[in-house]
Amino acid sequence: MLDGLDQKTETDLRILGCELIQSAGILLRLPQVAMATGQVLFQRFFYSKSFIKHSFEIFAMACVNLASKIEESPRRVRDVINVFHHLKQGKGKKSTPLVLDQNYINTKNQVIKAERRILKELGFCVHVKHPHKIIVMYLQVLECEKNQMLVQTAWNYMNDALRTNVFVRFEPETIACACIYLAARVLQIPLPSKPHWYLVFGVTKEDIKEICISTMKLYSREKPNSEQLEKRVEKRKVALEEARLKAKGQNPNGTPALAAIGGFSPASKPCKFLFCFRRSHSGTYSSQSSHSPSPRQHKGRRASPITQLRTERDRQSESSRNSNKRRRSRSRTRSNSHERGRDRDHVKHKHDRGHHWDHRERDCDRSRDHGRSKHQSRSHSGHSHSRHKR
Repeated sequence: MLDGLDQKTETDLRILGCELIQSAGILLRLPQVAMATGQVLFQRFFYSKSFIKHSFEIFAMACVNLASKIEESPRRVRDVINVFHHLKQGKGKKSTPLVLDQNYINTKNQVIKAERRILKELGFCVHVKHPHKIIVMYLQVLECEKNQMLVQTAWNYMNDALRTNVFVRFEPETIACACIYLAARVLQIPLPSKPHWYLVFGVTKEDIKEICISTMKLYSREKPNSEQLEKRVEKRKVALEEARLKAKGQNPNGTPALAAIGGFSPASKPCKFLFCFRRSHSGTYSSQSSHSPSPRQHKGRRASPITQLRTERDRQSESSRNSNKRRRSRSRTRSNSHERGRDRDHVKHKHDRGHHWDHRERDCDRSRDHGRSKHQSRSHSGHSHSRHKR
């Protein structure tokens, strides 16, 4: 019973889905093994998933399509959708053909996606061992295979048991023994009892009894009405959606819900947060609201819980503003000191570079003066030597 769906509704949905698969398989001329495989896949899938989150009709179509491929009797998705459309209209009404419009394309895409989802959930383990052959084999062991009435009755009970969950809970050998036991009991055919015949096949009487009771309950139930079941599922789906939105703090239309007491409303008292604080010279905020009563007015009278809550909220907002201002002032001070240090380093570096360039210029001037004086001395010594020659 996933998502709060009651057991009776879920059982009716399982029976209705399996009946749709069986009827669609007959109209599609599928073998009985393919129809049985589709019903078992339907039961397996909805043992792990909810009928509220997944449409049973779409997944019944997907089970028929997948089972036809598994049993090597494939059918087109279009044929499956047409057959389900015909079954939905009813037997007594005039059948109208399916229009190939956008709704048909959407339904076809949903069936294909549902088939992939079934394969993913079942881990691609879609092999089903049916007890059809086991029934015939066990009757041959009991030497009753010539009794065609017994064989056919056991076969019919097994096909009806596909609408229940016994194929998910029990082994196929146990189901075959239960169908033979039920058919022999109805037809009043004696079977070996010393020892009991089903003990030879490793089956207990408790399991046989449980399967027989589950199968016989089908004949005493009323035929499920698809319209009523869909209404119940839709009603439960709406209730779950409202509960989910309420847990998130939202209204059914998706808007956020405000609390009745203590909730902030911007239009209720704008003075509280917009005009009630005045900044002083020291950098702190002080309240100057004319509406807030003084401590003398409060003397001898106890404030209401709502007033105390608002006062506490005002204090918290004031303290948070003060702390934010102190943080901003500290960050400004640090940034200013960092910028001053960078300017100081830049000036020092510039001064060192200028000093270095001054030293280089002085060395260059000295070298030039030294070269000039050396050249003059050479020229002077040359003139004097020429004079001596003359």
